[in-house]
Amino acid sequence: ITTLGRGGSDLTASVLGAALGVDEVQVWKDVDGILSTDPRVVKHAVHVPLVTFEEASEMAYFGAKVLHPIAMQPAMRMNIPVRVKNSYNPTHPGTAITSSREVNSEKPVTALSIKRGVTVVDIVSTRMLGAYGFLAEVFKVFAQEKISVDMIASSEVSVSLTLDSARLANKDMSSSTATRESRYEQLEAALSEVANVSFTSQKAIISIVTALPRSSWVLANAMASMVDAGIDVEMISQGASKYNISFIVPESLAEKAIQRLHAAFFEDAACV
Repeated sequence: ITTLGRGGSDLTASVLGAALGVDEVQVWKDVDGILSTDPRVVKHAVHVPLVTFEEASEMAYFGAKVLHPIAMQPAMRMNIPVRVKNSYNPTHPGTAITSSREVNSEKPVTALSIKRGVTVVDIVSTRMLGAYGFLAEVFKVFAQEKISVDMIASSEVSVSLTLDSARLANKDMSSSTATRESRYEQLEAALSEVANVSFTSQKAIISIVTALPRSSWVLANAMASMVDAGIDVEMISQGASKYNISFIVPESLAEKAIQRLHAAFFEDAACV
């Protein structure tokens, strides 16, 4: 017997649906499915009628809280659509999550999300240019410390990555400032033999879930929006799935960034 955590009922529905071979798994929430962004940040966020499993997973990992990625896996493996419905508005169609969908080339952005409480770690190699094994040593340390990484941007002699400050804790899962500072010191000491390390807190990850064919256009418009808003982007990464473009901004400017991006991609006010 085990106790399921967040998304336990969603996972149960997905497991049962996959085992029974149903036509659709329905998950009932208190919102009309998935929205273009957090309505607390953008009051006129729009409803998203259809997304793929990959898009939904990217949204969930980087801030959207509607459905946990693990909850979708049984249905995804059996190619069974999952529909998110609103128990307070049962006539609303909600959002269908499927294995594939047609992309609207005029509006290629699916959704925007914020992940707050992020720490950026800059790691610069102290070895000679071209020396092998630098990244292996870096990620060996993170594995030993049992610390997971969100975003990565690397070159031959340096790597920048982000950590969730709330998860940067010891085994008792304390998230106090003192505990985080202690973890920073442990990481810096472990990496000191191969690199110089610096930490910058109070950052946020802005994620754009988008369609691959127009990702260059999306990135160009996103950066133009940030320039117009006077927001400096500190790090950019595109996920291996190619559905997600993420970048780092100061946490104090995260909501402004989302509002500008929503205006550009969902309100016919694109900058380029």
